[in-house]
Amino acid sequence: MSQDPDRAPEIISPVNPLPPVVVALFLMIMGIEATLTLAALGLIGGPGGVGWRLDVLQTYAFSGPIFDWMLANNQWPVDQLIRFVSYLFVHGSFTHALFVCVMLLALGKMVGEVFSGFATLSVFIVSGVIGALAYALMLDEQAPLIGGFPGVYGLIGAFTYLLWLRLGEMGAQQVRAFSLIGFLMGIQLIFGVFFDVQNDWLADVFGFATGFAMSFVVSPGGFARLRDMVRRD
Repeated sequence: MSQDPDRAPEIISPVNPLPPVVVALFLMIMGIEATLTLAALGLIGGPGGVGWRLDVLQTYAFSGPIFDWMLANNQWPVDQLIRFVSYLFVHGSFTHALFVCVMLLALGKMVGEVFSGFATLSVFIVSGVIGALAYALMLDEQAPLIGGFPGVYGLIGAFTYLLWLRLGEMGAQQVRAFSLIGFLMGIQLIFGVFFDVQNDWLADVFGFATGFAMSFVVSPGGFARLRDMVRRD
């Protein structure tokens, strides 16, 4: 059954099964983290397993200085470009990965039951890529960027888009759709004031903006809705 492009996509009840693409992302993140955690505990990998996490971070974390070198020399080796995506799947600790996965399951479920699997995956990946690009271009950070939060924030952006549409249909104030991202950014601001944290929040913000913007095209009926909005303007 085709969906009316002028109608907001339905937000599905949270009691339904998880979309396969969300399960796949969860298993990939937690599978990598479980391997690194077990190695750090000496349960797999022998004595060398203790250094696996450091090796993985050195190989797959996104690095601003490496990007600066590529930009300055106009050289783009594939094994370095892959960092734009691979950093989303490596984390600094089990707790870091766990928080990412909790938010991935919650937001990915709500988005993945409205968007197609390909659209959901695209929002997660592209939001991560744009987040890393912003991190490299707008900051002079030496610390690597790791973890799936920029991709998760992209899903938050997509969910915000769905709420924004629904509130518009109800005649309610659509700015209310941005309350979740406002709350999360407020929490990060508080942590930034009291704790010494790196500026990876910028990647999260750009991830959110990317997910919201992509939803105008990749959501069900999104392209037709965007075309109608442009024609009305």
